[in-house]
Amino acid sequence: MLERTDSPDVTTPGRREDAPYGSWRSPVTAKLIAEGGVSTMWPQSAGQSLYWTELRPLENGRYVVVRRAPDGEIADVTPPGVSARSLVHEYGGGMYVAFLGAGGAESVIFSDQADQRLYRQDLRPAGSEPAGEAQPAHWTDPQPLTPAPPAERAHRHADGRVTPDGSLLVTVRERHETGGDVVNELVSLPTDGSAEPRVIASGHDFYAAPRLSPDGRRLAWLSWDHPKMPWDGTELWTAELAGDGSVSGERLVAGGPQESILQPLWSPTGELWFAGDRTGWWNLYAVGLGSSSGAGAGETGGAAALPEPCPLGTRDAEFVKVPWVFGLQHYVFLADGTLVVSFTEDGRDHLAVLDAPSGERSAAHEGSELRELESPYSVVYSLAPLGDRVALIAGMHTEGLQVAVIEPRAGDRELVRRGRPVLIDPAYISRPEAIVFPTESGLSAHANYYPPANPDFVAPDGELPPLLVNVHGGPTSAHEAMLDLDIQYWTSRGIAVVDVNYGGSTGYGREYRERLRGGWGIVDTVDSINAARYLVARGDADPERVGVRGGSAGGYTTLNALTRFDFFSAGASLFGLADLETFATGGTHKFESRYLDSLLGPYPERRDVYRERSPIHHVDDISCPVILLQGLEDVIVPPAQADIIVEAMRRKGLPFAYIGFEGEQHGFRKAENIIRAEEAELYFYGRVWGFTPDDAIEPVEIENLA
Repeated sequence: MLERTDSPDVTTPGRREDAPYGSWRSPVTAKLIAEGGVSTMWPQSAGQSLYWTELRPLENGRYVVVRRAPDGEIADVTPPGVSARSLVHEYGGGMYVAFLGAGGAESVIFSDQADQRLYRQDLRPAGSEPAGEAQPAHWTDPQPLTPAPPAERAHRHADGRVTPDGSLLVTVRERHETGGDVVNELVSLPTDGSAEPRVIASGHDFYAAPRLSPDGRRLAWLSWDHPKMPWDGTELWTAELAGDGSVSGERLVAGGPQESILQPLWSPTGELWFAGDRTGWWNLYAVGLGSSSGAGAGETGGAAALPEPCPLGTRDAEFVKVPWVFGLQHYVFLADGTLVVSFTEDGRDHLAVLDAPSGERSAAHEGSELRELESPYSVVYSLAPLGDRVALIAGMHTEGLQVAVIEPRAGDRELVRRGRPVLIDPAYISRPEAIVFPTESGLSAHANYYPPANPDFVAPDGELPPLLVNVHGGPTSAHEAMLDLDIQYWTSRGIAVVDVNYGGSTGYGREYRERLRGGWGIVDTVDSINAARYLVARGDADPERVGVRGGSAGGYTTLNALTRFDFFSAGASLFGLADLETFATGGTHKFESRYLDSLLGPYPERRDVYRERSPIHHVDDISCPVILLQGLEDVIVPPAQADIIVEAMRRKGLPFAYIGFEGEQHGFRKAENIIRAEEAELYFYGRVWGFTPDDAIEPVEIENLA
């Protein structure tokens, strides 16, 4: 493997000492978690150049578009002080598109975080300036493509694609109108900014994934409507795209309220591919559309009936991931037509290829054989084609997300960029064990168990480790088995962790995902408790020292577990949601404003469920010590919710700690606050569970603790 990054520093283990669980000295510090490295995301390519974005905490959390040139040189595209980020759906993603313009020159169009307008930058080759002004290759200053909206409105953009000739951009637009109305649509506009955007698809509540055919003459996209989320039911549409950016002959290809269609993509031969979960799993399908001119979907006359989509076999595996953000791609076609896919199966991600078809044979047919690639990666974030190779951002048990390139035939792997320049010696890293455990109604649920791991220490004979049940947010998401320093912070100190993918999590098929339908606050809670019971019964954890922790929606599950069950001996709520009614009546944005319809039921029709499932109405039932960590400017989970819990703990005389962070909203972004929150939680467990951390930690006030 060829690595183009400098060799990182690696911590090395020492000799083993006897010390209680929780008190082990660890190289995984809170400072390392808060300040180390960048997050690499959203790979793309233009010709033989590779692009991606980096979230840089030490640059005030700005997003930077980065380019690796064909000669291997890596340099920033986004100029200093500018952050390339989209806020469509609030979670964003798909904030830039790299493409080849006239004469093969490279360009980038991105969304600016500050004003959400689209800007263009062009790569000027060396010597391209007028005589006497020759410069080395450089990027031009960003030039606006979209007009500044009126002061009382905002236009946001995401998930754009450019036609093969580089002249036209098609993108998702989200208009925030006076009075609070939010309108989502697809627009097209010239890439030189010579005309204002033209609306080409509207009328649905949401749009995503506009994708262009290889000749640029056809467009595919996704749409869906409230109260559905994109993993519930979407529609796949196509239309003819004219050179002026207009569309005609719209046709519905697949999908509907009960089928989730994701990640449409055109093959080099003009087939339209997509992932659909009609079998209960997001598998891949292809349909040969032929000419799509004529009548639109539902019209009579003109358009021929669409052929039935052809599956790439069937497999109990997920070939795409849940779309909380725009712009991810989990299968791509290389220059010769080879299909490279990533899929989730048995709790980890895999890479595989379907070699290019011979002659005119379609690549999509029953019985197609995927050839799995050997790969060190347990998580694949996203893929991008790079000639006859595939670029990817992926992670493994011992490293976080990194940028790499793989040659699928020989399997050669080139490391392009690490997210974290400092690696922890693998001896300190706890490897996850995928466990399947029994839960309610005769069902099973999934989790990743991380035992304590530290080569320098061993616990006294007969001592069992404390266990933290880590609850993910979403809630329609999942913990993935990749290096997470927040988990290793605990395990390297002698505290076991179980990451619970409770019923409702993704990666295990639609039926598993829909266990949470109507059951949020129940299914997730009992699965989290049953994961801990399973490990205690197996002898992996001290039954007297089992805690639960989570942030946001994970904090909601945490608070439910603490108010409804007398099982845990400690809990930590990080900006945890406690009042579902506040959330349902204006506490969130358009994208997830009807999310709770499926998780709980429509509001206010099922107001009784919202009140009964809200921990805020059951705080007097908490029976163990709790630490609350809360941003004081959080509008999604206002600090007043934490205040109610604090007062209940004070009335009951239960031990508790509460730290409010000035300037923080929903989640902690400042390095000093991340450090304080991590260390305070460790200090709290030490006092409650009877161990002394090796770390030098500023004490935390814990009321009512003897």
